[in-house]
Amino acid sequence: MEESNNYGHQHPLLLILNQDQLIHNQSGVTDCSRCGENVSAPCFCCAEHCGFYLHKEPLTNYTHFSPDCGFNLHEKCAELPFKLNHGCHRKHPLVLQFNSQRLSCKICRVKRRSTESGFFYGCSPCKIVVHIECASQSPLQVIKSTNHEHPFSLFNGHQHPLLLMLNQEQLIDSQSGVTDCSRCGEKVSAPCFYYAEHCGFYLHKCAMKDKDSYEIVENEDEIPHESSISVIERNDAGEATKIKHFKHMHNLMSGPFVGGYENSCNGCMLPISDPFYYCSECVFFLHKACAELTKMKNVWHHHCQEPLSLISDKAFECQECWHISNAFAYECCGCEENKCLRCVIALTPGARTCLKHVHPLYFYRDYDGQCNACGDTTRGYGAFCCKDCNFVLDLGCFSLPITAHHKCDEHLLSLTDNDDNSYSESHHCDICEESRDANRWFYHCTTCDTSAHVGCVLGSYPFLKLGSIYEETNHPHPLIIVKKKYYYLDCNKCGKPCEDVALECSKLECKYIVHWDCAAPYFLRQWWKWGM
Repeated sequence: MEESNNYGHQHPLLLILNQDQLIHNQSGVTDCSRCGENVSAPCFCCAEHCGFYLHKEPLTNYTHFSPDCGFNLHEKCAELPFKLNHGCHRKHPLVLQFNSQRLSCKICRVKRRSTESGFFYGCSPCKIVVHIECASQSPLQVIKSTNHEHPFSLFNGHQHPLLLMLNQEQLIDSQSGVTDCSRCGEKVSAPCFYYAEHCGFYLHKCAMKDKDSYEIVENEDEIPHESSISVIERNDAGEATKIKHFKHMHNLMSGPFVGGYENSCNGCMLPISDPFYYCSECVFFLHKACAELTKMKNVWHHHCQEPLSLISDKAFECQECWHISNAFAYECCGCEENKCLRCVIALTPGARTCLKHVHPLYFYRDYDGQCNACGDTTRGYGAFCCKDCNFVLDLGCFSLPITAHHKCDEHLLSLTDNDDNSYSESHHCDICEESRDANRWFYHCTTCDTSAHVGCVLGSYPFLKLGSIYEETNHPHPLIIVKKKYYYLDCNKCGKPCEDVALECSKLECKYIVHWDCAAPYFLRQWWKWGM
């Protein structure tokens, strides 16, 4: 070893000429105290063993240096901007400085040793520092993902940021256990994205290769997040107890639970359940999750990279599940496609639970196989699949109502996934009296032992709001969507009894009634039937 000048260090430095001397001298992997990179022989080390190491670079490699105090700068370091506006800290600009307080980097969460005296970007009032190399890796643009409801930049976003985990140690530190990708369900490893507020959302970094899943947004304020509700009253716990929803004329109150499952949510048309809001002046219910959806939303797997607008009281065909509905939906202002709330919520990436299945399910857009509920093939439209077994559900069956009313039974019928009765003659439908596949889902009343096909219970249009107004016909008066239970009037167009959904004139003296299929335009008619 040779002794050298100290290059501004308070102790003499020794020149280590080979790797064996370096390994003998250090206790582990060592970084240069100037640039932070790993050192290898030849290099300098402190003769007093204080942990100071320095690459053996001639001073001619530095374009800015002081021979008196040993302060040296590469040209690239000398040209660093003094102030930086960065996505990881939008409150104040970050200033180029020394990390005298040895704080952890805001992005990679790594704390450098006291012997490392290089530059950092920092905010002194907020006690935040960012490594220069971490700051330089960020494109400093906001990424708006159509795979997740929260906007994010590569490292930090406006309201709900996703952070980029650069190494496995950071990932392990941020999670409580083994973590799956919220998009595909596979195990994640660094580098990956995770939701900074720890909601459990993780995403493989390879998802960025899918150009349809994100877009670059120049102005973060352009990301839509306007709430659909305004809170009027809160309880002592801060929970909203009285709200105004922009799609309903009256104020809405939070539960208590009213009327069991006999009422449906006006947003998704599924049975109402806690927590929910209701109107005290008319029959109107909204699940809390449906009420809190934003007015504009980026919807997963929508081919137009534009936000969709929340609409209501307009008949449409959902472009995901193909059901006809006039409840809440998100509509694209570009292609004018509509997606029902059931599909928008179900297709938000993340693990999903389902009727009596113990494992989580993930949606795979390209999956083509057989649905366990109805027995039909998914026809390339995607399906919810279990990673641990061969359980598969298509999108339509995944969103089936767990309970339903039908005149065949005075009680609510419950969706059931298998028939334990091995007696083959019991496998029939009590509505149509045809045979029923015991391996397919059906509706059942345990009190009366009533069993029926899903299609026979729900009919062709289970997601049309009965009692709502439909005005898109040539009839001079507004028409009401109805479904007669016992007394079937003959259709004014085809002459057959109106046994399923029909349109009835709101003026009693008119006596006009037609099948939905006889009056609605072709694109609003159900073209498929439930599997038996």
